[in-house]
Amino acid sequence: MTTKNIAMRIIFDGARYHGWQVQKTVTTVAGTLETVLSRLCGHPVKVHGCGRTDAGVHAERYCANFRTSSEIPPDRLPLAMNSLLPSDIAVQNAVYAPDDFDANLSCIKKEYAYRIFNSRIRDPFYSGRAYFYSQTLDIESMRRAARHFIGACDFAAMRSVGTETKTTVRTVHWYEIEEKGKIVELRVCADGFLYNMARAMAGTLIYVSEGKIGPDEIPRLLELKDRRLAGPTVPPGGLYLTRIWYDGIVGKLLT
Repeated sequence: MTTKNIAMRIIFDGARYHGWQVQKTVTTVAGTLETVLSRLCGHPVKVHGCGRTDAGVHAERYCANFRTSSEIPPDRLPLAMNSLLPSDIAVQNAVYAPDDFDANLSCIKKEYAYRIFNSRIRDPFYSGRAYFYSQTLDIESMRRAARHFIGACDFAAMRSVGTETKTTVRTVHWYEIEEKGKIVELRVCADGFLYNMARAMAGTLIYVSEGKIGPDEIPRLLELKDRRLAGPTVPPGGLYLTRIWYDGIVGKLLT
């Protein structure tokens, strides 16, 4: 039986999910999608995502693909799926993808944003959606430090213990810090991310703001590859996958 490879663009609020990856005893984003797709397609469906997001992490743009023998055309999938999905997950678009397309392996680069609610008084509406930080941030020192992350570097010092990888070298294309009222947004784009890398980078820049790490100590910190010398892994609720890049038809229609 001929199967088709379908790619989807998804958006989700990860607050009540235990990350993307399917797990046996807890609710995950992939598990929720697979349940709905299996029902619609009439056979078990395995969904492959563009990356592993941890519990509580959000995605403003996410890509996943799956194979199916169903005759449901991709342009019908979003409405059909969204009628069955919970309100905190939505499928925005779907297309036929090349047979060798894989949402993770075919991804060229990704951008994450970490959002900090920087105010003396917390805002309940940002609970689980931005990191509440009450001290005044030294934005210029953070920007100076962030420039040292750009380029091809060994980011072992920015990786939490977890998944094993062949190499801890990644190429960061940009690291930008923007103030939007009380929200300070840290945006980092790279060809790939290590486990908790984006959150460890954000925590390290907060340490720079606090004077615990000098802005120009980042190269030495990366060279030593010692996670204990960097800043903390900040909470997941402030992290969003914001942009993804692909070649071909998927890149044209989904990103």
